[in-house]
Amino acid sequence: MTMMRPVKAKALLALLATGMLMAFVLAVPASAQPLVNVDWVKAHIGKPGVVFLDVRGKLAGKSKADYLRGHIPGAVYTNYLKDGWRVKDKNGIAGMLPPVAKLEKLIGSLGIDNDTHVVIVPQGAKALDMGTATRIYWTFKVLGHDKVSILDGGMVAYTKAKDKKTKKPLNPLERGDVKPVAKTFKGKLRKEMLVTKADMVKALEAKLPLVDNRPHNQFLGINRHKLAKRAGTIPGAANLPENWLTQNGGGMFRPKSQLAKLYAAAGVPMNGDQINFCNTGHWASLGWFVSHELLGNKNAKMYDGSMLEWTADKSLPVDQKVKLN
Repeated sequence: MTMMRPVKAKALLALLATGMLMAFVLAVPASAQPLVNVDWVKAHIGKPGVVFLDVRGKLAGKSKADYLRGHIPGAVYTNYLKDGWRVKDKNGIAGMLPPVAKLEKLIGSLGIDNDTHVVIVPQGAKALDMGTATRIYWTFKVLGHDKVSILDGGMVAYTKAKDKKTKKPLNPLERGDVKPVAKTFKGKLRKEMLVTKADMVKALEAKLPLVDNRPHNQFLGINRHKLAKRAGTIPGAANLPENWLTQNGGGMFRPKSQLAKLYAAAGVPMNGDQINFCNTGHWASLGWFVSHELLGNKNAKMYDGSMLEWTADKSLPVDQKVKLN
């Protein structure tokens, strides 16, 4: 047998190493970008380390029945309003971030651990249900989990392509329920992301930019959330309605060029300190997501208690721009 020359042996080893490296890279999920598209989803169906989290529910006029009729293969279902993603706090304020231990148990039960790349899949019909995705996304970030993305356009985008004859979606769907194997998830609370009522009082005194992501009628004080004690907004806040942030108020986020124009029109800065709020931290999560994740303003934060907590304290000021009483 002819002995291999040293140079060729080194080259062969290098090639083998490269091949092993490539295999490793292909096996590892791509870095978690804030948004992924349908092509990315199709390329990662069945890949280890990726969990598609189907969050279609009441806010989108959907239920688990819609999930059972057809979902992205392998996707796990969770009920945003009932499974414990948000709770009443000790003061009775609804929609608040639950204790870390409860979230750890919930997330682990969905087959998610700290190495999992979570891809949140909303219905994608309107900005309201995209808020479900951004609120859960924010929750993962608060817990220190950065491997999280949202399917831009949600299931509406995923099922848009249809067979010309059958009119059925071309992208693969799976029927029935997916029962995940529970895993251990440990959160590392990022306290710097949390804004309390006391923090909001200080921000108001310091005249920091405050952004009300509610519809304009609620910002003006014409209408209010049924659990809000008073109509109006926090004094000095600018109004950037949640449905401005997605295309035609739908499920696709607007490109940066359009967002820049809308932020300018609303008088909202695209960088620097900024606190987003709404009624319960749902619509505000859209504002935070766009500012912090899509526009890269890492100084943007969200006030979880929002107007439900603020208006419950009669000592705090509220600006009702249109007084009907």
